[in-house]
Parts: sequence; structure tokens; C-alpha cells
Amino acid sequence: MPDYVNAQKVPHIENLPRYDLKPYHFGFSICVNKMDFAVHPVPNYHSFDSLFAIHVTPQWGFNIGIVSNLRLGNYADLRFLPTLSFGERILDYTLKVGNKTNETLKKIESTFLDFPLLLKYKSKRLYNVRAYVITGFQYSLDLASQAKKKARNNDLVKLQANDLYYEFGVGFDFYLDYFKFSTELKMMYGLQNLIKYDGTVYTNSIQRLNSKIFQLSFLFE
Repeated sequence: MPDYVNAQKVPHIENLPRYDLKPYHFGFSICVNKMDFAVHPVPNYHSFDSLFAIHVTPQWGFNIGIVSNLRLGNYADLRFLPTLSFGERILDYTLKVGNKTNETLKKIESTFLDFPLLLKYKSKRLYNVRAYVITGFQYSLDLASQAKKKARNNDLVKLQANDLYYEFGVGFDFYLDYFKFSTELKMMYGLQNLIKYDGTVYTNSIQRLNSKIFQLSFLFE
């Protein structure tokens, strides 16, 4: 029989065939994030004589974390991924100064301790690939929060240090010879109003300020 016919009959070899039968396993993650805000101005923010508009400029950051995975069944896992996240966002205020308009940028840097608790729903494994969706909630503590710091000359826009996020994402697991590698795209939406009101146009013009984060993760388990 020709060699090419025999080659077509060689079965696919599954790497780590018993990996998903483990009750728990661990790993680490490296991520890039894009931090953003959802800004909800007060209904009559144009009544502030000097304020024309508020915009957000999202910025890129990165995360490093630990993966803890508990098997719930053939197609579900419970995951806890404590993470250290770095990033920043810029609030851009267009103000009227005399007869001219001027842009005032308020850079907000953040260093988060994140504690997400997530449910992972997995598809049936196809040889060495498996798709999944993930959802859950995350508590975040901003170690760089300026909420308790006294600002001089209104030079800060201060945010609350604590936030709670809802998360949703999709990803793929790739079973390699010695470990499992995953790529995951996730969106996180903050549920808390982060703005700390201090009587200035920079805070009183905002009714709600919610955090939005887009994250691309690379996980090694």
C-alpha cells in the first residue's frame, strides 16, 4: 500500500490525556490590558460655565497572576486567579478659558490587587484543543488610589480604592506535550461609581464613573 495512504490512517495523538481528570491544578498568567472608563456626565453638565466636554483616553497596561483551578465536572471548572495589574487612564476635559478653549488632562494611574472568582464552561475536547467561555465576579483594590490624599490646586481626580467587576470572556485551551497553554479575551465592567466628589468641576460634572477593562491573557497550566 502506498505510503501516503498509510499516513492518512495515523491517528491524532492526544497530549496530556488525563489532564482534565485532575481535581485541581495550578499555573500562572501573563496579560495585557486596556483600561477605560464609562463616563456618565450629570444631565446639565453644560451648565458649568467653563466645561464643554469630557472624554476618556484609554491606555495599555499589563497583569501577572496565579491560576488556581478546581474541577467541577467534565465541562465546568471553578477558577480563582489573584492578579497584580498595572495601568492608567486619562480624563480629558475641554474647558473654556477666557475666549478660548483649553484641554486639561488628568492622568489616573492604578495598581490593582485583583481577586476574581470565575466559572469556566468548556466544550468537548477536539484532539488537543478545547474552546471555553468564562464568567464571574472580581473584587479589586487600587493600591495607587489617591482617595485619601489632599489635592493641591485641584490637581487630582481622585477615585475610590474598591471596586467590584462583572467579567465575561472566551478562550481556547491548547494541550501541549508538557503543559496546557491558553489564550483568553475578556471584558470587565466595574459596578461601583468610582468618582470621589471634591466640589470641583472635574468631579461634580460626573454623575457616574465606571471602570471598563479589556484584557488579553496567556495562561500556562
